[in-house]
Amino acid sequence: MAKIFGIIQEPVDRLVYRLTGGATTASAWLSGLKITMLTTTGAKTGTRRTALVLGLPDGENLIVIASNFGRPHNPAWYYNLRANPNATIVFDGTRREVVARDLSGSDRERGYRHGEEMFPAFTHYRRWAKNRQIPVLRLEPLP
Repeated sequence: MAKIFGIIQEPVDRLVYRLTGGATTASAWLSGLKITMLTTTGAKTGTRRTALVLGLPDGENLIVIASNFGRPHNPAWYYNLRANPNATIVFDGTRREVVARDLSGSDRERGYRHGEEMFPAFTHYRRWAKNRQIPVLRLEPLP
């Protein structure tokens, strides 16, 4: 079911986002969670691309988990952030410029557990990803 959701989620979320004037997405409406619009610069093309991700508040920062619905590869937005960590987010109606930092060790594990508490499907995604360690990033506001 989650794998099917991974295919249809983004187009439906984009449609609802446009229809509501940026007020919500289908995923946010159904889950009660706040979805983040993450705009990155393409690692290969340099083209700006926007992805919908689950942003987990962490003080003034956001934690994002590159689960890709448990697929065997990381999502494109993760590679974009690796190549160019500066990005733009829209979270809770506020647009901000951020820089992405990969988390490791206990910080990464703490961020992933926080994700599992907020969205239990992350537990399944970890299992489905098998040998891939799912990246966890902190998005920090630029001054």
